[in-house]
Amino acid sequence: MTAHKVLRKQVKTLGRLLGETIAQASGDDWLERIEEIRGWGKAARDGDPGARTAMADFFRTASDDDLLLLSRSFTQFLNLVNIAEQQHTVTPQGLAHQQYPNPMQDFLHRLQDTGQTLAEKQAAVEKLHLELVLTAHPTEVTRRTIITKYGELAGELAHLNDAAEPRQRRQATQRIKELVAQAWHTAEIRSVRPTPVDEARWGFAVIENSLWDAVPRFMRDLEEDLAEHDLHLALDAHTLSFCSWMGGDRDGNPFVTAKVTEQVLLLSRWKAAELFGQAVDRLASELSMLDCTDELRVLAGEAREPYRAVMKSLRSRLYQVKDAIQARLDNSARVDLADCLLTDEALLTPLMACYDSLVACGMKVIADGALKDTIRRAHVFGTALLRLDVRQHSERHRAALSELTLALGLGDYDHWSEEEKQAFLLRELANKRPLIPRDWEPSPDVQEVLDTCRVVSQFSADSFGIYIISMARHPSDVLAVQLLLRECGVRWAMPVAPLFETLDDLEVAPETMRSLLSIEWYRGYIHGQQHVMIGYSDSAKDAGVLAASWAQYRAQETLGQLAQEFHISLTLFHGRGGTIGRGGGPAHAAILSQPPGSVDGGFRVTEQGETIRFKFGLPELAVRSLNLYASAVLEALLLPPPEPETAWRELMNQMAAQSCDAYRSVVRDHPDFVPFFRAVTPEQELGKLPLGSRPTKRKPGGGVESLRAIPWIFAWSQNRLLLPSWLGAVEAIEAQLGSGKTSTIEQMKDRWPFFSTRLAMLEMVFLKTDAAISSAYAERLSPPELLYMNTELQQRMASDANTLRKLLAEDQLMVSDQWNRDSILLRDPYLEPLHWLQIELLDRLRKAEQNSTVEQALMVTIGGIAAGMRNTG
Repeated sequence: MTAHKVLRKQVKTLGRLLGETIAQASGDDWLERIEEIRGWGKAARDGDPGARTAMADFFRTASDDDLLLLSRSFTQFLNLVNIAEQQHTVTPQGLAHQQYPNPMQDFLHRLQDTGQTLAEKQAAVEKLHLELVLTAHPTEVTRRTIITKYGELAGELAHLNDAAEPRQRRQATQRIKELVAQAWHTAEIRSVRPTPVDEARWGFAVIENSLWDAVPRFMRDLEEDLAEHDLHLALDAHTLSFCSWMGGDRDGNPFVTAKVTEQVLLLSRWKAAELFGQAVDRLASELSMLDCTDELRVLAGEAREPYRAVMKSLRSRLYQVKDAIQARLDNSARVDLADCLLTDEALLTPLMACYDSLVACGMKVIADGALKDTIRRAHVFGTALLRLDVRQHSERHRAALSELTLALGLGDYDHWSEEEKQAFLLRELANKRPLIPRDWEPSPDVQEVLDTCRVVSQFSADSFGIYIISMARHPSDVLAVQLLLRECGVRWAMPVAPLFETLDDLEVAPETMRSLLSIEWYRGYIHGQQHVMIGYSDSAKDAGVLAASWAQYRAQETLGQLAQEFHISLTLFHGRGGTIGRGGGPAHAAILSQPPGSVDGGFRVTEQGETIRFKFGLPELAVRSLNLYASAVLEALLLPPPEPETAWRELMNQMAAQSCDAYRSVVRDHPDFVPFFRAVTPEQELGKLPLGSRPTKRKPGGGVESLRAIPWIFAWSQNRLLLPSWLGAVEAIEAQLGSGKTSTIEQMKDRWPFFSTRLAMLEMVFLKTDAAISSAYAERLSPPELLYMNTELQQRMASDANTLRKLLAEDQLMVSDQWNRDSILLRDPYLEPLHWLQIELLDRLRKAEQNSTVEQALMVTIGGIAAGMRNTG
């Protein structure tokens, strides 16, 4: 049985039910037409050029309304394929064909023969920490109401698989049919761009609908797996935590204001109070035991059922907080912020008192039930549910200080040297008197920066993750934030993380951090813990994937050495995207390809957009994803990858430089590149798609250089050229193969996870590219004088893919990863028509002044192709 035989059967069932829905809504003729087009799509994938001609000709003569219906049909089908695959992934049949069916169990068994002592293993378990950050710019194009239907649909597919009786199967099938019809008759694309608060609510929904159940299940599985090897997971283990950028990331997003941040912080606590209130309500119902310790009796008073009394009191406190937050948000009453805040300690103290009492009284089996799950959730989520990161661009902080120093008659801060800035900042940080005059009236932009800092001061430390500074290049960029926070009333040491995101930034990151850590005041401030964020998206957009990934590796390596030198714990924060071009890819392999020692201070990573749904959208998927992360980090702690040999480093330096030059010669230096890019991709039209609250460009009037990494990658994935994900990388490798370095490259491929993972990611990229489709975009949409660029790029892509196959000694790409290969190929027959539909729609839209039907259809194809490619940006 092939890995996807069961999945293909499910897909066929869903396709049939969707077809019946379309036939009922639009008639049997439409269903026959869709089936004919689907047949053309399959024939095209099998190599029939006439099928593509037939599709193009048919779409050229179809009406706008017909194109909309066809776009919706194939998009809906691809969404159903994704649901079926998500559900199938966690079934026994699906797991049996995957590379890591039981990742933690498999690793712990392998660990038995590696020579580590039990104490060394236990120390690694205690060091294990995952911090997943849900980002504030989701590229999820599907509406939340549709996502909810899809979640239930996945559950019904599981019921259908497990159903033993014909009646049960019929009932599950009927409900699936109903949900498919509901989805078909619901608009799948948002009509308006979400606000930052909408994005935050979407993040809360991920917690409520999936992670709330998944986290205690994951922790139970982890505890059980470890116990089999005489390893212990403490009840208060800091193994897992969640943060969010939704409502906190204001870099280039004018819609994230201090008021929005405060609202999101309150909404997060409201949702936490609701979820914990429900959990405690269940405990109040279950914990009817009578025996208790004297310590619990103090909390319970004279109540006959002490545990129930303590739980009811906690439930009442949680609901009081919830009501106070609601009243404050509604402005229905003057509610003091203190009434809206409950500390993590206040939540955990009664829970732990009940737990300790039950254990002491011989009822550990009860303590280790729902109560233990609630305690685990309290440690992971806390009363803030999702701790909020704050991100702002360094120039906004400099502007605030410049305006302030000018107002104080001290000169223009922004024109000072780095030494002068540091001297001023350290002097003021040591000064007890306020720096900001009470009667000072700053500009609106500066006032917003100060207001944000004041919001931070109004909440406790357990509400926040870290403060991230985009484009941080100097120690003063970090010190400036600490001064602004202090001046605005923050009395606790909020972690401040510089973000190094371009190639130049990554190369100077160690020097910048050395200068910063050499400051005695600063070392005292951080209390031995430093965060540094590594930007994957912008570095890849700046220099290409190979040069960027090597710069990221070297920066992590050197920063780790620096942390050892200064005796601090370093947490590297990985700003990965969903695609290869943004540093994405399989998480397990990515973690194990990092420098040895890079996870010693924990592993912090962004989860963005559609990857959140694909990894954590269902509880079963979330448990598996957390397992993959945890096993990889534990492996990196106990069996770190090898240090690269000197010859490998030297060769990587050469290949990185060559790949960067090759990439920039096209993207930066070619005079026709920008007009070609805008002609052959839907880049201009993406601005109309309500992806997220953030504008697609940092500067509205800027060109490609100001385009954010998400729409940059998104645009190229739509036409199947995926240019940023491969350009320059294999060319550089091929140049070294041709200069006698074959033996060294073979060693790197076989013995160095960093390099082998890069090759595996490139394999995936080239399997997703399609020369015929990307050429069709160019031939229909590009001015004739620019067609030569398509020819050149197609030749480079074909040559690179051929070189990669030879290097890997494979006739076909990804033959060693059959599961993911089949997954990609499964979608191709349904993606094919969407590309030809999109080409037609782009052509019509660009020739018409305005056409709402064509615009809507185009938006649907963009969402459909994103679903089929399994990534957007």
